[in-house]
Amino acid sequence: MGLVERDKAVAGLEGLLTEAVAGRGRVAMITGTVGTGKSELLHTLADRAVDFGALAVTASGAHAERNLPLALLSQLFHDAPLQDRERERAMSLLHEGTVAALAADNRDDNEHIDVQIVHGLCTILLELAERYPLALLVDDVHQADRASVVCLAYLARRARFAPVLVAFTQTEFGRSAEPSWQAELLRPGHGSRVKLTPLTGLGVQQFAAETVGAEVAERLAGQWYQLTGGNPLLVSGLLEDYQTATEETGAAPDEVVVGERYAQAVVSCLRRGEPQLLEVARGVAVLADTEALDRLLRTDAGVVAQAMRALTTAGIFTLGGFRHPVAAAAVLSGFDQDERAELHRRAAVLAYDGGASARVVAEHLLCAKEASEAWGVAALEDAARQALREGQVESAVSYLKLAWRACTDERQKIKIMTTLVRAEWRVNPSSSSSYLPELAGALDKGFLQGSDAVILAKALLWHGQLAEAEVILEHLAATGVDLDPAAAGELAMTRPWLRCSYAPLAQHFRPAPVTVSTVSASRRLEAANALSTVLSDTPSESVAGVVERILRSSRLDEMSLDTVESALLTLTYGGHAEQAAPWCDLFIEEAHTRRAPSRQARLSAIRAEVALRLGDLPGAARHARLALEIMPPSSWGVAVGVPLASLVTACTAMGRFEEVAEWLDQPVPETMFQTRYGLHYLHARGRYSMATGHLPLALRDFQKCGELMTTWELDAPGLVAWRTDAAEALLRMGRPDQARRLIEDQLGRCGKDMPRVHGSALRLLAATSQLRHRPMLLRQAADLLQSGADRYEHSRVLVDLTEAYHALGESRRAGMIGRRARALAEECDAQPLLRRLSQDIGWDDKETAAAQPSVTGSAAMLSDAERRVAALAAIGYTNREISDKLYITVSTVEQHLTRIYRKLGVVGRTDLPAHLELDLSATV
Repeated sequence: MGLVERDKAVAGLEGLLTEAVAGRGRVAMITGTVGTGKSELLHTLADRAVDFGALAVTASGAHAERNLPLALLSQLFHDAPLQDRERERAMSLLHEGTVAALAADNRDDNEHIDVQIVHGLCTILLELAERYPLALLVDDVHQADRASVVCLAYLARRARFAPVLVAFTQTEFGRSAEPSWQAELLRPGHGSRVKLTPLTGLGVQQFAAETVGAEVAERLAGQWYQLTGGNPLLVSGLLEDYQTATEETGAAPDEVVVGERYAQAVVSCLRRGEPQLLEVARGVAVLADTEALDRLLRTDAGVVAQAMRALTTAGIFTLGGFRHPVAAAAVLSGFDQDERAELHRRAAVLAYDGGASARVVAEHLLCAKEASEAWGVAALEDAARQALREGQVESAVSYLKLAWRACTDERQKIKIMTTLVRAEWRVNPSSSSSYLPELAGALDKGFLQGSDAVILAKALLWHGQLAEAEVILEHLAATGVDLDPAAAGELAMTRPWLRCSYAPLAQHFRPAPVTVSTVSASRRLEAANALSTVLSDTPSESVAGVVERILRSSRLDEMSLDTVESALLTLTYGGHAEQAAPWCDLFIEEAHTRRAPSRQARLSAIRAEVALRLGDLPGAARHARLALEIMPPSSWGVAVGVPLASLVTACTAMGRFEEVAEWLDQPVPETMFQTRYGLHYLHARGRYSMATGHLPLALRDFQKCGELMTTWELDAPGLVAWRTDAAEALLRMGRPDQARRLIEDQLGRCGKDMPRVHGSALRLLAATSQLRHRPMLLRQAADLLQSGADRYEHSRVLVDLTEAYHALGESRRAGMIGRRARALAEECDAQPLLRRLSQDIGWDDKETAAAQPSVTGSAAMLSDAERRVAALAAIGYTNREISDKLYITVSTVEQHLTRIYRKLGVVGRTDLPAHLELDLSATV
C-alpha cells in the first residue's frame, strides 16, 4: 500500500460519515496488523467530523481494562456533551451495569448483561444523535471489555436509521473467522470493512520523502523497507533516528540509522497488539530456535505459530526472527529480570537437550545467573575454553566465574579457579590476587597439583610473594617423579624462565629433566633456553635464526605468551633489536585484536625496550606510556620495572627531567629488586641521577646492578651495560683509572655480534685516552654504532668526536661531524645533546640550520659505492682514510667524490647532506 491507497481509505470513511449525517447509520471496521496506521486513520476521521457537521465521540480499548465491565463505554459517555439529566442517568446505568456484570462473573455467567441497562445506555446516545449527528469512534475494540462490546453491537444495530457512524479499529491476530457480532453488523448496505496493509517499497519511499526529502528517501527506502516490512510506525521510528543523527553530527548520515526511536516503535507495536505477540517476541529474543518456542513459553504451538505470522506481517519479524538486533534488545530491556532469567533457564535446558554448542548453552546460563546442574558447569567450562581459543577473554571470564560459583565439588572448583586466573591474567594480572589465598589453601589440602600449582607459583612471583612461591616450586621439584607428563613438562619449562627473571629462585630449583610432549611446549622450552643462554653467555650468531623460526610459528593462543616474550627478549638482549621490532608490532596488533589488554601491555613494554636500543627515544617513551596506560602500575606487580625503566631512560635522554621525577616517585615493590625487572629500574634510575648531577647516587645504582648480575650469573653486557655507565660516572667524578678498568673489562666481554655495547664502551675508552688518540677510537665507535642501529648512542659518539676535533683545532672536521650529530640528535629529540652542540662548541651553527632539500632527493642517484664514500666524507674522513677503510685507491676515492659533487650539485664535502649516513645499509 502507498499514500494514494491511504487517501482512498480516508475518502471512503468520509463517504460513510456523509451518509450517516444524512440519517443513514453506518458501521465501519478498520482492521490491519499493529502499527499500520489504524489509530491515525481514526484520529483523522475525528478531526474532519466537524467539517461534515458531526460530533466525534471517542474511546479506546486497553488490555488492562479488559476485565473491568463497561470501562470502554464509560469513556464514550465521559467524552459526549450530555445534559446534566442525561449524564446523571448514564452514570447510574453504568454503575448498575458494572455491579451486575461483576456479579455475573462471580456466577461464571460471562455472557449475561441486563438488556434494560444496554437499552437505556444506547438510548441516551441515540437521543444525543438527534441533536448532533454522531461519529462514535472506538480504537482497539479487540481490547474492550465484554460488556462494552455487547452494548456497542446493540447500538450499531439500532443506529441503522439514525445519524450515527460507528467506526471501530481492530488489530488482526491471525483470526480465521471474525466474531458473530461483527459479521452481523458488517452486512452489505450497512457496514464496511477497511483493511490497512503495510506500505509497499514505493509507499515507504513516498512516506519518507515527506520527512527527509526525495533524494535521501530514494537512496535509503529499500533498507528502511527491509527493516520494517512497510510498517508505518517502524518507518517513522527509523526516520526519527535518521533525523536525530543528522542533528547530532551536523551532517546527514550516508546509511540507515537504527537507534532508540526504532526500538521504541517496536515495543509500541508489541504492546498495542495481543499479549501473545509480546510473549512470543520475548521468547524469540531469548531462544533463536523457533521450533522449541512452544516448550520455552509453555503454550500451545498453534498460538505460537499464529503470533509468528502476525509479527511477520507487522514487519517486526522476518524468516522467523527479528529484522534487526536493536529490536531484540529493546524487547528484552523492558522484560522483568526474574521472568527473563526464568526464560533463559528453560532455554539453557532446551539448548543442551537439543545438542546446541557449549557457547549457546553457556550464554543462556549466564543470563539466568545460575547453573545448578553438573552439566551446566561442564558446559560453562567448555564454552570458556572455546572463548579463550577465539580471543574472547571477557566472555571466558564470565563463564568461569559462574561455573566456579555453581560448582559443588571442591577439587573441580580449584581447577576452575586456576583456569580463571589464566584467563583474567590476559586482562589484568592484579585481579588474580584475590584468588591466591584460596589457591594456597587448596595446595595445603592436596587439591592443587602439577601445572595448576605452577600457575599459583607464577602468580605469587608476579605479585612479589617470592618466599611463598619458592616453597611451592621446591615442593614440586621434590615430587617431580610423581607428576603427570604435562605437569612435569611445565615444571621443566619453568626452570629457564626463572633463570632469566627470578634468578635467586632458580639457583635452588633444579627439577629433573623431562621430554616435553607437544610442539608448543617444545617451542616454549626452546625459547626459554635461548633467552637463558643469551643472558649468561656471549650470544652465538645462530640465536637470531633460532628464535625467528620460533616466532614465525607462534601465535598468541592460550599458552604462548611466554614463548613469544622469551623469543623477543632473546633478540633484544642478543643485539638484534632491529629484528625484534617488526615482530613486536605484529604481536601487539594480534593482542589488540584478541582483546587481551595485559598481553598488549606486556608486549608494548618489550617494544619500548626495543625502541630504546634502536635510539628511538620518542618511540620508547610512547610505547612505555601505552603499556602503563593499558595496564596501570598497580597491576604490573614486580614487572613494573620494565616499562618504568624504558620511560625513565628515554625521558632522561630527551631532557624531560620533571616527568622522570614524577615517574620515579611511583612506589615499586621492594621484591622487584630481586628480579630481572629491578636491574632495568636501577639502571634507569642511575642514568637519571647521572644526568642531573647526582653522581654518587648514580654510581651506587650501577654498582648494585653489577653486584646482582654477578651474583645471579647473568652478567651479560646485552642485558644491562652497567660497567659502561659506572665508568662514565667515575670519569665525571675524576676517577679515570677506575673507569678505564671497567671499560676494558666491558670490551673484553663484547662479542662481534654486539656492536652497540662495543661502540658505547669505545666512546668511554676515548674519554679516558689522550686527546690526540680520541678521534680514532671515536670513529671506530661511530662505525660500530652505525651498524648497530642505535641512533642515540651514535649521536653521542659524534658529539664527542665533534668536541675532540674542535679541541684539536680541526674546525672544518668539527663542523662537518657536528652537522651529522645534530641531525641524529634531532631525530632522537635528545635535547641535552643539542644543547651541547649549540653551547659548548664554538663552530658556526648556521650551516647546520640550513636544510639542504635540493640534495636530499638527489641522494638516491648515487651508486652504492658512491654512497659509502659520500657517507664517510660527510663525517670528516680524509681521502686516504676512506681509501684504507673501503680497500680502494685514493684515486678511486677522488673519482667517486667528483661524481658525487656533480650529482648532488655541491661544491665540496662540507656541503654533503648530514642525513646521508642513515641511507646506508652498512659502512664497512
